[in-house]
Amino acid sequence: MKSILITGANIVNEGQITRSDILVKDGFIYNIGSDLSAFEADLQIDASGKYIFPGVIDDQVHFREPGLTHKADIYTESKAAVAGGVTSYMEMPNTVPQSVTIDLLEEKYKIASEKSLANYSFFFGATNDNIEEILKVDPEHVCGIKVFQGSSTGNMLVDNPASLERIFSECKLLIATHSENDNIIKANLEKYKKEYGENIPVKFHPIIRSEEACYDASKKVVDLARKYGTKLHVLHISTGKEVELFDNTLPLAEKRITAEACIHHLWFSDEDYEEKGNLIKWNPAVKTKADRDRILQGVLEGNIDVIATDHAPHTLEEKAQPYTSAPSGGPLVQHSLVAMLDLYHQGKIRLDQIAEKMCHNVAVLFEIEKRGYIRPGYYADLVIVDLEKPWKVEKDNILAKCGWSPFEGHTFRSQVTHTIVSGHLVYENGEFHEEKKGMRLKFSRKIQG
Repeated sequence: MKSILITGANIVNEGQITRSDILVKDGFIYNIGSDLSAFEADLQIDASGKYIFPGVIDDQVHFREPGLTHKADIYTESKAAVAGGVTSYMEMPNTVPQSVTIDLLEEKYKIASEKSLANYSFFFGATNDNIEEILKVDPEHVCGIKVFQGSSTGNMLVDNPASLERIFSECKLLIATHSENDNIIKANLEKYKKEYGENIPVKFHPIIRSEEACYDASKKVVDLARKYGTKLHVLHISTGKEVELFDNTLPLAEKRITAEACIHHLWFSDEDYEEKGNLIKWNPAVKTKADRDRILQGVLEGNIDVIATDHAPHTLEEKAQPYTSAPSGGPLVQHSLVAMLDLYHQGKIRLDQIAEKMCHNVAVLFEIEKRGYIRPGYYADLVIVDLEKPWKVEKDNILAKCGWSPFEGHTFRSQVTHTIVSGHLVYENGEFHEEKKGMRLKFSRKIQG
């Protein structure tokens, strides 16, 4: 493996920005210092004037493989990820077949070992009746258990109260939830179907998948987690009201209940449906400006612990269908870091806070082994960014397999120039070096009970 010497960069790490060199050897960060020019390296990168972040760890993506590869696959989406500075990801179980047995989960790991350009882990999917399989999951090699409270693919809606109670009381591994009350959503949907049929205007999406539906489901799992001491992570918070469910007084390492915000809920609002239509149809829905601003406040104040994407591609043909047929989700993994850097340029968040919420905290929350920080002895997952290199999102530079982005036409102010994954320079100014694949994430878990 090539050694790499990065010189002259501004390192964004652990609450500080310092100008230092970084020496990478054998896949790990070997040394960090003010002048490492005496060291010989196979490759030298002059990063003068640029900024280095730890590799982004995205704790929620849908890469669609196996079974839905007309939308996306592990190769194409991991390629988009590393171009955006995402060096590790955690992928969801609602593929075809669903990852609801140990054997099916391991099949996905095999695919990733052959195709993924980024490091990877996969969630195990919960159902109403697979608790025995859940209890077999290896906490050292699997990121967590995913529970869908809102409708998902096939038999993955956990709507049996007894099943949910048993999962929370017996599972010792982190549980991540998609929290929406399905009954409330169905009642709201029927109301609008009576008026509009199948062609419901998408502007009603945040009313159908309402604040009430989100808060009710999130409160239910938070209460269950408190009852049983479960390690709970509530994904894609979409309402300001939900932010109040989460503590901001404890250090993250001491929290048993945590939350995630996603890029689309920090960027878009219900005013954007008129222009973007189904392209910003997500579950949970993009809601009001007030919700968006309160979520960002929750990120800054510590109620919300991490920022991710919920990258979930569909084809444009699928998205062009009427509201009731058009699937929810969209591609975001290529643009998550630069979107947050735009918020930095707008004065809404600091660079060290971006590193904290997209890198450090994900590693702490999931107890990922030797990643998420720029430290000697840690894997060399590094992203070099030019903060003043504007570029416009256009069809020909979108790398997601679906070929579109809700950011199309937007000019980002910053650009990722280099991405290093486990010591391998995989992305360099638009060029990819694909001879080495990413690694399976490992977890140094302190399992209670």
